[in-house]
Amino acid sequence: MKPIEKYSSFYFVGVAGAGMSAIAQYLSGKGFKVAGSDRQFKTNGSKVQKQLEDVGIECFPDDGSGVEAGISVMVASTAIEESHPAFQKAKTLGIPVKHRSEILAEIALSCKTIAVSGTSGKSTVTAMIYHVLDCAGLSPSLITGAGLVSLERLGKIGNAVAGNGEWLVIEADESDGSLVRYFPDIGIILNVDKDHKEISELEEIFQKFSENIKERNGVLFANGDNLLAAKYVSNRLNLFGKEQSYGVQGVDYRVEGFSSCFRVRNAGELVRFCLPLPGKHNMENALAATSAALKVGVNLRDIAEALSTFPGIYRRHQILGSFGGVTLVDDFAHNPAKIAASIRSVQGFTQKRVLAWFQPHGFGPTRFLRNDLVESIRDSLRENDQMFFSEIFYAGGTVVRDISAGDLSSDLENAGRKSTFIENRMECAKEMVRLAEPGDTILLMGARDPSLADFAKEVAKLLQERFGN
Repeated sequence: MKPIEKYSSFYFVGVAGAGMSAIAQYLSGKGFKVAGSDRQFKTNGSKVQKQLEDVGIECFPDDGSGVEAGISVMVASTAIEESHPAFQKAKTLGIPVKHRSEILAEIALSCKTIAVSGTSGKSTVTAMIYHVLDCAGLSPSLITGAGLVSLERLGKIGNAVAGNGEWLVIEADESDGSLVRYFPDIGIILNVDKDHKEISELEEIFQKFSENIKERNGVLFANGDNLLAAKYVSNRLNLFGKEQSYGVQGVDYRVEGFSSCFRVRNAGELVRFCLPLPGKHNMENALAATSAALKVGVNLRDIAEALSTFPGIYRRHQILGSFGGVTLVDDFAHNPAKIAASIRSVQGFTQKRVLAWFQPHGFGPTRFLRNDLVESIRDSLRENDQMFFSEIFYAGGTVVRDISAGDLSSDLENAGRKSTFIENRMECAKEMVRLAEPGDTILLMGARDPSLADFAKEVAKLLQERFGN
């Protein structure tokens, strides 16, 4: 019996969350009985609720009323507290409770798994690998944290697929330490940079991940251009990056419109790739995906052809349009490395200035990363570029509000860069649109706030009102 088959039914508390909904959809697609609740669910329902119900997941109010005797296991994320009504009812009924990552780990042990890890780029590389294997006719499964545009166009949430093939591709998260639970057949470490945890903590987590892969007799690939990631790989053939002499190497990078074009060298073969996404970091992402796909058995030319049609993922450097010569880009970037990469990506195709906006999330994370954020933004902005900040996104709970996004803006100005803080983000958007000129790019960055996509649409509307289509 496969590890996941010891359960017959699941109840997800917070089922609408990105990581939770992906696992729930996968399990439902594999024939398990799945139900769940979420604070998003109201009397009239929500878009996510309908999408979950459309794939057979029964949805309940967030008051514990859906928890019934006979449920095999309740699944919760780190965000759900034990005081939640569903927890209390599960305890009364004797239903075991497991963390989201424990269930994902059991799923991963039940099939051949590719696990993508790293502090930046996980969602993109996971989606790339899925897309390549799907184009190769392998019918892979997918569990990730961000919706694929190709799946969203079909009306789906877009972060899960229950395929018929033998391979499952998952996004493996280090931020809550759960990465140590996975024992994949193929593991990828994209990078190790300060984000939610100190470097010393991250190194311990990635070390355990690499040991797990060895215990499974699996294969680990790592980014040779990131020193902390590369140290976990002893075989140079398992490295990828633009500076590698062995393994998978990317060379001759150049920007063509909004696309990234380069050549990939592997085992004496040299093939041209043209990825419909901007940014040199996306070349590195493509090299990571290529490493995994080659190991599965897809040839290099077929990988290149598949990635030429990669439609991207939700809010990962999504180009929302051009309005009178002003390009609008929406991105999930929220840590120092991601923000720097996002800014440099748009500089590659922007004729004039980058007007970059960032909404930090959480007072604790902003305090923890303050100096690193300012340093990364300072080093990535050019003299004529300008940074904009709106106030920190507050998701609720008891927190110490002893820092403001205005502090980041002041630090950046003191570091010699143009920076503006406008607390209200719509007022900030109006100012950016007022300043924008043909040839400029407005780059929106932020995470965790579910209204950011709607904000991007409002900015597009402001641009359209000023410049037209």
